Amino acid sequence: MLSLPSTSSPISRKKYDVFLSFRGEDTRKNFTAHLYDALKSSGIVTFRDDPKLEAGEEIAPELSKAIQQSWCSVIIFSKTYAFSGWCLEELAEIVQQKNAIGHKVFPIFCHVDPSDLRNRKEKVEEAFVKHEERYKEDKDKIQKWRNALTEVAKIKGWHLHNGNESEFIGDVVRKISAKLCETNPMVHDELVGISLPLKGLYSKINIGEDDVRIIGICGMGGIGKTTLARVVYTQMSPHFEGKSFLADIREVSNKCGLVSLQKQLLSQILPNECFNFFNVHEGNAIISRRLCSEKVLVVLDDVDNVQHLKCLVGRRDWFGLGSRIIVTTRDEHLLRSYGVDGVYKPKTLNPADALTLFNLKAFHSDTVPKDDFIEVSEEVVCYAGGLPLALEVLGSFLCDRDIVQWRSAIERLKKILTKKFLTR
Repeated sequence: MLSLPSTSSPISRKKYDVFLSFRGEDTRKNFTAHLYDALKSSGIVTFRDDPKLEAGEEIAPELSKAIQQSWCSVIIFSKTYAFSGWCLEELAEIVQQKNAIGHKVFPIFCHVDPSDLRNRKEKVEEAFVKHEERYKEDKDKIQKWRNALTEVAKIKGWHLHNGNESEFIGDVVRKISAKLCETNPMVHDELVGISLPLKGLYSKINIGEDDVRIIGICGMGGIGKTTLARVVYTQMSPHFEGKSFLADIREVSNKCGLVSLQKQLLSQILPNECFNFFNVHEGNAIISRRLCSEKVLVVLDDVDNVQHLKCLVGRRDWFGLGSRIIVTTRDEHLLRSYGVDGVYKPKTLNPADALTLFNLKAFHSDTVPKDDFIEVSEEVVCYAGGLPLALEVLGSFLCDRDIVQWRSAIERLKKILTKKFLTR
């Protein structure tokens, strides 16, 4: 995993990644529940309606707003979906957003044939006969529903028949995740080897639950803890009321003190307020009082002392429901003793990803452009041991140098790299 730049511009995102449209009595407690859990565990923020809202045929204002605030809609067509005026009205709103602003639509055909929906065969036509009887005076509504159903049924979607539901859901989640990444592009080398670590970390963060969770990212220096935290912070921050990324806490604490970090935390989350206090005890009181009702995302980067956690995180009730605190550190014992909710340990890059990352830095390409550099590149990558920081520094250092300079530099670097990266 390659380290990100020290600053990164915020990515404009909707409140929700996915809006789920489904017939409650068909799939709420089975397929939809399983899909929702899988999306959530992958860090995809998903809106699923409250069953209490399903009354009448007009969709609740909350649902219309949720559709508008979602990047895409996943529509689960089940056997009786078309019998629900509620679902069809919801579908019409989704299509309106699709045609007006490019809202993405992904249909899932759950034991139904899309051609039956397009051509309104059998059960589908039976459903519309009932709707026409009920809304004799509102033919425009029925036509709007017909048009919406036909339009979405023409979209290439995913088909679930009698296969393995778990594998099917996993495939859907992977494809939606890939589509989301396309809408939030990052420089290619920033993403090398990051997919699996992101998935592993998100499974511990468990976004969408209303508890307050503290998650640790633990590993040796240069393995990519800060990179991972920054990517997650960028992806998740639009879904929180306040956010704070405190970088290099170990260094800042030594130079400026914990009070400075407490003020930085408060100022980032509440930028329109001024905080004036002079000791950590006052800071603790202000943090707990001002943030206890705020859903916040906080990253504490490079923590090496339990006092950092006591003065910046304190107790879980310092923060509002749904808050997430992510801590990067080399000290797993510190995390365990503090009682964090989970610890994720990044692994070194596999050989293929390591070579790709090195090539991007050394040659500005994901492959080696010159044959005489292939062997020496593999030697460097092997020596770096899969550490992203080592690969980054080595690649940048060797960029634009000739083969003689490479061999000379490698001999010198071998003598200093081990000490440098283990103490960084």
